[in-house]
Amino acid sequence: MNRFLFVAADFLSRPPGFYVMLVAMVVCTALVPFGLTNAVTYALSVAAIVITGVVLIQGYRDTAAIHAKLNEIIIALDETRNDVVGLEHAEPEEIRAKLVKLEEEAARTIGPA
Repeated sequence: MNRFLFVAADFLSRPPGFYVMLVAMVVCTALVPFGLTNAVTYALSVAAIVITGVVLIQGYRDTAAIHAKLNEIIIALDETRNDVVGLEHAEPEEIRAKLVKLEEEAARTIGPA
């Protein structure tokens, strides 16, 4: 199922997929004068949900790629600590605690403002 969703999101996030959705919405809207208001409303609602899903999947892919790149930089630099690698998988409280700790360290390193 994941493979199907990623392929669908990839198709719909590119111009041909956008045009397919656009044509579908225009066809649905053209059906309104024929008394198919409920069907059109349903179709457009489904289209909105699909578009939202595409945005979420593309955002997930972008975020995952950014995390991988940042982890690569952290690992490649000898003077960095590797304890932040994979932090995106931690619980929100653990992330906030680590962020507070890093901000305090940064404040001590930089000195008083």
